[in-house]
Amino acid sequence: MRFLAIATDYDNTLASDGRVADATWDALERLRASGRQAILVSGREMDDLLAVCPRLDLFSRVVAENGGVLYTPSTGTRRLLAPPPPPAFVEELKRRGLCHFSVSETLVATMKPAEQIALAAIRDLGLGLQIIFNGEAVMIVSPGISKASGLQEALSELALSAFNVAGVGDAENDHALLDACGFSVAVANALPALKAHADMITSHAAGAGVAELIDALVKDDLRERASVTPRSRVLVGHSRDGEEPADRYCAAHGTVALLAGESGCGKSTACAGLLERLAGMHQQLCIIDPEGDYQNDEDTIVVGDAHTAPQIEEVVQLLLRPPRAAVAVNLLR
Repeated sequence: MRFLAIATDYDNTLASDGRVADATWDALERLRASGRQAILVSGREMDDLLAVCPRLDLFSRVVAENGGVLYTPSTGTRRLLAPPPPPAFVEELKRRGLCHFSVSETLVATMKPAEQIALAAIRDLGLGLQIIFNGEAVMIVSPGISKASGLQEALSELALSAFNVAGVGDAENDHALLDACGFSVAVANALPALKAHADMITSHAAGAGVAELIDALVKDDLRERASVTPRSRVLVGHSRDGEEPADRYCAAHGTVALLAGESGCGKSTACAGLLERLAGMHQQLCIIDPEGDYQNDEDTIVVGDAHTAPQIEEVVQLLLRPPRAAVAVNLLR
């Protein structure tokens, strides 16, 4: 099984008019029954989600405030991933006559066209804040905070890789979310720009589209859809069989490859190239190294050497620890 979780937006994706349909809750139950997890990733304030979403227990983690807050439903604990809005910025918004805005634990929320006032305040105060749009909603957050950064924190706690997550959304602030996932989905009611960005577009809107994604996941793990996406395959080389050279790929998931040839023909170089391409795709690498070829690689954590045998427990802990660097298991001993 490749896809171990989905990461879904709330408004206009999971929910319509703030409410999640019973059929969508049923689909999330089917997802959990299949051994997979659900992660909610929303721009809403955490207290707002607690008030409007009655089944947060179906989610392993909730990322709220566009990446600023991480909430664990099973324990009721929350962790702030961003600093609070600067008081001087809040006071400046009031001084400039902006009345309709809210201040949460990590962001300031308002509506268009108030972003012009916010932008002027940020400029004049010399602050490093960023403005994020979600339909008509406007969010002002600390730099570097996004749905992607919040999702990564959630995945680190769950010991999951983004490669094994399907992300689904509908609006501007979901670009970062979809980019961060191994498979990206836009619901039928999504913005055209997000649809152009997605690996899959559901035929149904909002919650029904999320249910459609879940059923496809449970049916065949998105095998046919995911295998053809650029982020799910790695370039092996170029074929010269035809008139024009053609790129040749292998699937980044489920491939068992054998590199064969006489000594000195370039097997090690080809292997290093494949590993470099996989690393460039943010894949996790565990290298079984019988000859100590990777002991001097600065980008690789090496376990074991000519005098000390590697311990499996140490290897596993390194692979679970973020960021997930390449780990080489040296078998010389």
